[in-house]
Amino acid sequence: MRQKAQQFDPRQTMCRTGFEVFHYRDAQPGEVEVHHHDFYEVYLFLSGEVDYWVDGRLYRLQPGDVLLINPMELHRPIVKADTAYERIVLWIEKKYLESFSTEAVSLTCCFDHSRPEHSNLIRPSALWRSDITARMNALAREYYSEEYGGTLYADGLFLQLMVELNRLALQDDGEQLREESSVLASKVLAYIGEHYAEELSLESLAAQFFVSKYHLSHEFSRTVGVGVYRYLTLKRLLIAKQLMDDGVPPGDVYAFCGFRDYTNFYRAFKAEYGISPRACGSGKKE
Repeated sequence: MRQKAQQFDPRQTMCRTGFEVFHYRDAQPGEVEVHHHDFYEVYLFLSGEVDYWVDGRLYRLQPGDVLLINPMELHRPIVKADTAYERIVLWIEKKYLESFSTEAVSLTCCFDHSRPEHSNLIRPSALWRSDITARMNALAREYYSEEYGGTLYADGLFLQLMVELNRLALQDDGEQLREESSVLASKVLAYIGEHYAEELSLESLAAQFFVSKYHLSHEFSRTVGVGVYRYLTLKRLLIAKQLMDDGVPPGDVYAFCGFRDYTNFYRAFKAEYGISPRACGSGKKE
C-alpha cells in the first residue's frame, strides 16, 4: 500500500535524529526561497513541472529523477504554479549517515560536490527508476507505520536505498543532465564562490563583468530567486556556520567569511538561524 501524501511542512530543520522522510503533493505549490540545510537531502521528483536550482546548476526534472543535495549547497525548486507538484523528500542527519562509513565504503560519497564528475542529479534507467521509487514509497510508509517492527524495517530500507544511490551516483557523471541558466548569473555565482571573503557589492560585481548594476541585479534575481546581497549573505553565513560546527571560534570566523565586524556578523547570524554564533552547534536558543 502506497504512503499517502502529507500536508506540506515549511520547516527547514529536523525534529528527529537519524532521518526524516516526507511525501508531499501540492495542488497549488507556493514559491520557495533559496535556502540550505544542516543535513543531507535526497529528493525524488514524482510529478509536476519543476526546474531545480542548486548553487549555480539548473536541472530540468523528469518524473523519477533523484536530487542529492549537500549541506553546503544553496538550493531552491522553481515550480510552475498551475501544475500539481509531488515528491518524496528524505532528510538525513550528517553524523548519522557518516556513522555507517568504513574505510572501504562511504555512504556520503554521492553527496560529495568536490568530485570533478559530481552532479546533483541522478536520472535512473526505467528499471532503476521503478526500484528507487518503490523503495522511497516503502520507506515513507514504514517510517510512519505503527505495525510491528516498522522502525527497524524503515532503518533497513534506508540503508539499502543509500547503497543503491551511491552505486548510481558513481556510475553516472550527470554532465548531460545539466541545463544552461543565465551565463552572467553563473559567472557571478562562481566569482562569489571564490571571493566571498572580500568586500563585494552590486556596483563592484557589475564593474567586474562590464554590465550595468541594474542588468546584473535583474538577471541574478531572475535566475537565482534572490538578490545579489541576499545570496552573498547566505553564502557567507553558510560557510561561517560550517566552520563553527567544526570548532572554529566565532571571533575567528566573521572576518574570514567577509563580514566587516563582529556586530554585523552577529546580527545576520541571529536573524537567519535564531541562535547566536557562540551557541552554534549546541542548538540552544537565546
